[in-house]
Amino acid sequence: MQTFIKIIRYSVGILFIFSGLIKANDPLGLSYKMQEFFDVWGMSFLSDYTLALSLIMNTLEIVAGIALLIQFPYKATLWLLLSLILFFTFLTGYALFSGKIKTCGCFGDCIPLTPKTSFIKDIILLICIVILLFTQKIIKSNIHPAWGVIILVLSTIGVGYGQKHVLDHLPFIDCLPYKQGNDIREKMKLPLGAVSDSVTIMMEFEKGGKKYFFDANHFPENFDSTYIYKDRKEVMVSKGNGLKAAISDFSLSTLSGSDTTQELFNSEIPYVLVFAGQIDNSIPWSTLLAKLKEKYKFIYILTADKTGAVQTLSQQKILIGDITMIKTAARVWPTVFVMNGATIMQKISYLDYIEK
Repeated sequence: MQTFIKIIRYSVGILFIFSGLIKANDPLGLSYKMQEFFDVWGMSFLSDYTLALSLIMNTLEIVAGIALLIQFPYKATLWLLLSLILFFTFLTGYALFSGKIKTCGCFGDCIPLTPKTSFIKDIILLICIVILLFTQKIIKSNIHPAWGVIILVLSTIGVGYGQKHVLDHLPFIDCLPYKQGNDIREKMKLPLGAVSDSVTIMMEFEKGGKKYFFDANHFPENFDSTYIYKDRKEVMVSKGNGLKAAISDFSLSTLSGSDTTQELFNSEIPYVLVFAGQIDNSIPWSTLLAKLKEKYKFIYILTADKTGAVQTLSQQKILIGDITMIKTAARVWPTVFVMNGATIMQKISYLDYIEK
């Protein structure tokens, strides 16, 4: 029995630590996933707090996992883990049964899981934690309380420092499709064997008090002005297999609205894209741009903040991109991308570029 409980305890503890570390590697990624849930629930007013919630959640997962391994404080840790897993099970269950959330972000972008897999994983963890709770009285901790406190305090400090570091200097491990070495154009292609959803547009008409539905290819032979148009909607004909391009929303346009994506991809001269979803006046733009100009001739500020860019960086070449794409590509604003055509040759935080 003791061996069985020990296996469960180590499995749960290691899994919580692993899950927390993956998300702590990219706390902004979890923050964006939280925003997605809040938007679906009509609670967008909480979006400003998602980064703080992300940092706290990651720290709790890791430290609770460590506390379970050292069995200090054992009972309190089990109740904390039960609270966490009930919350996670609710999230994964909602993602699975509502269909409104494609992935729950349980293991970040490094190990994307389907809602079904995530939900099953959480159910198994829930059962394991309940077993640990019911058998807690037969487990004795051998660690001295002072050492337990020291280990947990140092763990909390370490996790906090690590998350601050990645918020300033980009994730330690880049699991995003925009990582250094990737060809954006290749990542925009559908993977081999991909089957897209097949949809059709159904139109609703009314005639003689009755409703009629048909698509553009199946109008009735007696169709005339007595059919009164009411509405149109997209209807799924057949479901695809879910395989999609890693990048689907990458496009660059000038301030006048001209698409310049392919022109840059076809460029034979290396150029720089400086990703910044919003233009922050506290950033040392003059220092960053001066250093970039020492080495590169073509430098473009890529942002979703057209007004801020024009006001602050009016003398620079400005490109406009989708905010979601910029959030995905660059976790730190600004982030410097050194490009060779469509290939990302270097990806570096502005702080690291200035300091190097």
